[in-house]
Amino acid sequence: MRGSIVAFCAVLIATPVAGQLADAPVVRYEDLTHPVFGSSGMVAAQNSLSAQAGAEVLAAGGNAVDAAVAVGFSLAVTLPRAGNLGGGGFMLIHDAAEDRDTAIDYREMAPLGASRDMYLDANGDVDPVRSKFSHLASGVPGTVAGLYYAHQEHGRLPWKRLLQPAIRQARDGIIVSYDLAGLLKARKKRLCRNDAACGYFYKKGGVPYEAGERLFQKDLASTLRRIARHGPKAFYEGVIAEQIDAEMRRGGGLVDKASLAAYTPKRRDVVRGTYRGHDIVTMPPPSSGGVHLIQMLNILEHFPVEQLGAGSADNVHLLTEVARLAYADRSRHLGDPDFYPVPVAWLTGKDYAKELAATIDMTVARKSDDVLPGVLPLAESEDTTHFSVIDVDGNVVSNTYTLNFSFGSGIAVPGAGFLMNNEMDDFVSKPGVPNAFGLLGGEANSVTALKRPLSSMTPTIVFTDGEPWFATGSPGGSRIITSVLQMLVNVFDHGMNLAEASSAPRMHHQWYPDVLQLESGFSPDTIALLKARGHIIQDARYSMGSLQTAGFREGVFRGASDPRRPNAASYGPAQVR
Repeated sequence: MRGSIVAFCAVLIATPVAGQLADAPVVRYEDLTHPVFGSSGMVAAQNSLSAQAGAEVLAAGGNAVDAAVAVGFSLAVTLPRAGNLGGGGFMLIHDAAEDRDTAIDYREMAPLGASRDMYLDANGDVDPVRSKFSHLASGVPGTVAGLYYAHQEHGRLPWKRLLQPAIRQARDGIIVSYDLAGLLKARKKRLCRNDAACGYFYKKGGVPYEAGERLFQKDLASTLRRIARHGPKAFYEGVIAEQIDAEMRRGGGLVDKASLAAYTPKRRDVVRGTYRGHDIVTMPPPSSGGVHLIQMLNILEHFPVEQLGAGSADNVHLLTEVARLAYADRSRHLGDPDFYPVPVAWLTGKDYAKELAATIDMTVARKSDDVLPGVLPLAESEDTTHFSVIDVDGNVVSNTYTLNFSFGSGIAVPGAGFLMNNEMDDFVSKPGVPNAFGLLGGEANSVTALKRPLSSMTPTIVFTDGEPWFATGSPGGSRIITSVLQMLVNVFDHGMNLAEASSAPRMHHQWYPDVLQLESGFSPDTIALLKARGHIIQDARYSMGSLQTAGFREGVFRGASDPRRPNAASYGPAQVR
């Protein structure tokens, strides 16, 4: 793979046709939307400034992991509702030279003082504020450790170099977009309950920024400089750890210096599957996304999806019934594999998928109570973010990370410039009681010290004929898995290009609540047919996800940033030094 991409890019950069990609046969003028094309790698991210930061690193000779590190730190500045230092996530890496795929788990971890019933009141009922908006809502952040680990294992450029774009953005300020201005106005009540958060994201007196004004983040710039100089020790043992510890103690939180010092990212074996001749590499537990993505693809292989037609009632019905089955299994079987024996091989096996496929009736919607009544799924925040990178050597990164809710717990660290997560809400506070996103869970995902909560994040890399085709992933909470599923189905079964596949209307079903959510774009006839089969239809309150996809095919790099979230973009450097 490395040789084929390097050889092609050397020819492309050296010839006059480098800027004539619009005339290349890879551009199909019958398509309604088109990917971004490039000659020297590709970065797709939910903020254009951060995508440019990654492209800048690629242009300087950095590899995909270097660029991913730069994007990850930049998003902490440009996309503060989800990009982060105070959260965690999952990264998939394809190392082209070694032809090896790696999963890095830098998910947040329950603090040392966490206990199973810590979110129950005196009556044994769940106190929703504790796990969502209090200092107790925060798990130990993993982002800084995870990005550093990825760089140490796979990076090329010096660590300090990779943080420079983020430092520059925080120090010199970013122009507030209409999107960010609107979000800050909408979240003012929650964020300004915390003096530090209010001071970071609002003008004096809590006055919101208007679009076009410049937001400076001086404390965050100082924190980033410390991390650039001293690596993760600055965050988990040094000055930043002391700042976190002080704020947590002030508010009764549990993320103390001992818990920070105990944190470590984990290298895990990827989850593998196949779909219609393509190899799928995705994230293992404690992500549920990879397991159930493979499970759903395995079920779909038993149906002529291509013949059903994208957006048809048959297509939506089938996807709904497949998702219903997978999300039921999610509630029962998934958790942190270090604490619970997750049956990954069984859930992702072709034999089990065949059994499940045989239970699907294409003429009528099944009731969720009849699938697996009992433990309900937890709900997850939709304000995660994803980015994908591919470089000229064929290295690929697919990364999803989060604060959980939009702007996390709403609690910032004084003097450090960043928000803390409220990831503890992704544990089951009490088995059988849904979390903020309506997902249910059982004992496998109950609160335990040093445990990592279940997640739906689904970073994914697709291979064809042994070579990487594209990396993709999305935010969206519980809707991440179905968003990524529909991306793959749109490409493989419906022949869409990466941009079309990411922009097509989406559906979502998660077993409970037993409703089929539909984005706008489905025809009234389709909706009527689905209702006639017994589906309970609900208009999606918000658009679903924000797929960020980067790939290489037919000699050309391609990027596609989902149009659902403003300011997302894909960039490829003109050439690599």
